[in-house]
Amino acid sequence: MRGDPVKLDCTPSGVQEHYLLEWLLTDRSGTRHLLASAQLQGGQLQSTMHNPRGRSPPYQLDPRGRLVLAEAQVADEKDYVCVVKAGAARTAEATSRLRVFAKPEPTEVEPNKGILSVMEDSAQEIATCLSRNGNPVPQITWYRDGQRLKVPSEVNPDGYTASRTTREASGLQSLTSVLYLRLHKADRDANFHCTAQYSQPKNRQGRLDSPAFSLTLHYPTENVQFWLASPSTTEGWVREGDTVQMLCRGDGSPSPEYTFFHLQDQQEKVLKTNLNGNLTLEKVQRNQSTTYGCRVEDYDVPEDTELSQTLQLRVAYLDPLKLSVGEQLSLQLGSNESVDCSVQGLPAPTLRWTKDGAPLGDGRTLSLNSVTFDSAGTYTCEASVSTVPLLSRTQAFKLHVQGSPELMAEETPSKAEGWQEGEEVTLTCAARGDPEPKLTWSQLGGSPAEPGPGGQGWVSSSLTLKVTSALSRDGVFCEASNPYGNPRHVFHFGSVAPQTAQAGVAVMAVAISVGLLLLVVAAFYCMRRKGRPGCCRRGEKGAPPPGEPGRSHSGSERPEQTGLLMGGASGGARGGSGGFGDEC
Repeated sequence: MRGDPVKLDCTPSGVQEHYLLEWLLTDRSGTRHLLASAQLQGGQLQSTMHNPRGRSPPYQLDPRGRLVLAEAQVADEKDYVCVVKAGAARTAEATSRLRVFAKPEPTEVEPNKGILSVMEDSAQEIATCLSRNGNPVPQITWYRDGQRLKVPSEVNPDGYTASRTTREASGLQSLTSVLYLRLHKADRDANFHCTAQYSQPKNRQGRLDSPAFSLTLHYPTENVQFWLASPSTTEGWVREGDTVQMLCRGDGSPSPEYTFFHLQDQQEKVLKTNLNGNLTLEKVQRNQSTTYGCRVEDYDVPEDTELSQTLQLRVAYLDPLKLSVGEQLSLQLGSNESVDCSVQGLPAPTLRWTKDGAPLGDGRTLSLNSVTFDSAGTYTCEASVSTVPLLSRTQAFKLHVQGSPELMAEETPSKAEGWQEGEEVTLTCAARGDPEPKLTWSQLGGSPAEPGPGGQGWVSSSLTLKVTSALSRDGVFCEASNPYGNPRHVFHFGSVAPQTAQAGVAVMAVAISVGLLLLVVAAFYCMRRKGRPGCCRRGEKGAPPPGEPGRSHSGSERPEQTGLLMGGASGGARGGSGGFGDEC
């Protein structure tokens, strides 16, 4: 390969003590030029360089007599002759032929950027492929959609190639190949590229592909497609008020001109002409339901060729629903009523009834039979079209059921052992009706009415009281009232037992205990005060003998400091049988 180092070997066979080795170069005319020589003396070669022939870097001989070429060049492609002389009678020579390979630059392609007509009856220039600076000259091959094109080099109407080789100043070679083809409509989607194949040492081959390219072709329209883009359903319906887009496409190139029209009294009425093949109808209305058409204006086709298509636009619509009743309907409890729902639409809509979101059934008429308070709520008529999604309308009314209140009371709590006088009990009543009933109790203390659990118009109130014999006899009632009635519920308690004797004994025992505790506290206080004149004494049973008062102090000047135990001892000794009888 170009740029690699080269060593050409020349070794005489047999044992030689003295010989002369010469390297010569043979030019294209066959003339030999001496490059270098070497003489074997004393087992060593003495080399001499002669004419380098302008090579840079110059030729060299190594110690073994080999001719060295640094960085092989294309100009080195020559025959090199080695001549060995071992005396006048013995001379031999051998030739080395050197070939230098150079990898070309990446393959370039220049496609024809014009519009090529398939209506031409001869081959047209497709592209030019270039492979630069290779050695030997590469080979160029053309491909279409990955398949090799077998085109000759001779000019003919179906296709051919024209090639030109150029030798560059560097000695390298460049190849230019031009492809000519007769084009067809099928080539409009084809991808082309070219490949340069180059040689390498040891009979190997390299390959460099160009980028792929396509052509811009001119061909007449043969087929036309016309369809409803969006929004549309599988059956071709569009909703009234939507924006509708129609698309028309012809298979000619360049894009032809499109004319849109619709039929009015079997006559074409032109709507729009453009090059992009789009027709948009903003907020389409039901009166726009008709036949629409698209015609391709291509002047390269015969005049009698029909290039038009039509489609039927069908606009689906739903008018507002109408109910036979107003937004509010009031019925008496137990009465009957029928409500009609009517609608105009296309395609024919389906009517469905729901109550508070729960389905009731399909059909135009809703029958309300023997209405109850549970019948009250919001009823909705919904019209929909299964073939046109999102096309629907609703209309609703609210039903009020008026009548005497419905009263519900929780049962009186039961007790196996019966009620005791003074026990507490909580009673609860719930009612509903229209108008909303008022809840009252026969006893004071009832809570204000609040919405009851579960909703559905129920309100509830509770009363907490103590059970007495009078309640057992008369009972307690709650009453729900509105303009249509006032039902009531009476709670009964059965027999009520009076408080038991054990309860009185318990109260007496508590009183005695409190009295004893007070006595103990008083005794404790009096013992602490013993010895003071007049403390807790009810009267003297006898006066002490004269001259003895000083003994009662036990030798102390402050009798109030005498301890409780000490006071008790002296008092017992002094009073004798009196003891604490003289104290409080």
